[in-house]
Amino acid sequence: MGALNLTLSFPTFLVSSIWSSGWRDPMAFKTLVRALAPALVLSPYGTLALPSQTQRSLRRLKCRTFCTNSSSIAVAAPGDCYPEYDRLLPCPSHNRPPRVEHLVVLEGGPVLDFICKALNLPPLYVADLIHFGAVYYALVCPEPPPTATPEQVRLFKEVTAPSVLKKRSSIKGKTVREAQKTFRIAHVDQFVESGTYLRVHVHPKRFPRCYEIDWKSRIIAVTESFVVLDKPAGTSVGGTTDNVEESCATFASRALGLPITLKTTHQIDNCTEGCVILAKTKEYCSIFHGKIRGKQVKKLYLALAAAPVPVGIISHYMRPVNIAPRIVSTGFVKGWHLCQLEVLECCEVPWPNATISAQYCIQDCGWPSKGTAYECKINLLTGKTHQIRAQLAACGAPIVGDSMYMPAVVKQMKDPLVNPFCERDIEDMSLEDREKAITEWISQYGKEPSVAIGLQACQISWDEGDHFYTAGAPWWR
Repeated sequence: MGALNLTLSFPTFLVSSIWSSGWRDPMAFKTLVRALAPALVLSPYGTLALPSQTQRSLRRLKCRTFCTNSSSIAVAAPGDCYPEYDRLLPCPSHNRPPRVEHLVVLEGGPVLDFICKALNLPPLYVADLIHFGAVYYALVCPEPPPTATPEQVRLFKEVTAPSVLKKRSSIKGKTVREAQKTFRIAHVDQFVESGTYLRVHVHPKRFPRCYEIDWKSRIIAVTESFVVLDKPAGTSVGGTTDNVEESCATFASRALGLPITLKTTHQIDNCTEGCVILAKTKEYCSIFHGKIRGKQVKKLYLALAAAPVPVGIISHYMRPVNIAPRIVSTGFVKGWHLCQLEVLECCEVPWPNATISAQYCIQDCGWPSKGTAYECKINLLTGKTHQIRAQLAACGAPIVGDSMYMPAVVKQMKDPLVNPFCERDIEDMSLEDREKAITEWISQYGKEPSVAIGLQACQISWDEGDHFYTAGAPWWR
């Protein structure tokens, strides 16, 4: 969906579409953008990602202002969109609507002080954001896209003029592109000079499951170089863009009393449980990455499918765009990635009962028959994001609880022609028709699962079986 453009009647504010789609929160469908008064801060855009129901709320939009001094206004926000801010802990049970703010510093100073004044946030809350890894900086503000307003372009040119940049010793010897690279703010007292760009994820994605887990009981093995973890569903392996604190790497490190946080070597989805390898050193991280690239690492999965899946190799072609839900086609599409998995076994098992479904927040998703499920053992031959989930859904056997893929299969069961990718040769479609079909398909589906789905990384091995590890029983058993 496109960004929502508004212009308020206040002369000190500019509300417009976000400058770059790469800076939107991926779950945000609407963005509200503001510019802050130049006397304090140049904010080319600030984004508020709104809940889906806020079409009505926008009609009764209220603006409140927070003045940090008599001559500048720092924030304009819909009155009923932002909550009161205190601390990031204790962890809430539900995520707040995404809010990402983009600022440019016009007067140097400590980053915590600047953000507090610019966004009217309490110091302890901003300190928590920095601790969570939710604040980023770049020496130079990124360039606006062609859709930017004339005022946005003017402001950008003002802070990136050659006469301004050449006076900044911090970017001496760097290209503009190099100076626009973003890094996490590491300390609350970090100095940010005039011209520095800041991105603040005010509402980081939260993982309450981290505080419910007995992490020591999830450790499968500890060696000199790595740790094998039976990752719980509803957690992130190494954290997200805006939250590295609530992650498996952080909590497993604490459970083991390690002085240095474990490092991520590979990923599995937040809603997936099972074996992951966490490295103790950067050196072993590189070693394990090399084993993955050399196809020396073998992974087996257990998938709880809603319908039977044929034993054997299943092949699809996946659209090479990093947007969920992933689009796959049964037929060859030029430029799309070949995805292959091998179903080793498929056997009938009971559908999870109401008690276990409630415990793991398994979503209903509208599947018509909930008597029997099918547990499949899968050898992953290629490793694409969401591959098992997307491929099984394309076979008409989505994973139990997978709200990102199952609703589309349910819809397709009623009308087989609604899916433009499964049974027809989309190579014959024009590029325009193909992109239109993809946009329409993605817009209807793609809700992220709450906690768990029926998928477990049940086994991992490498070095021809010299290292061999197995997860515990999956949650549905």
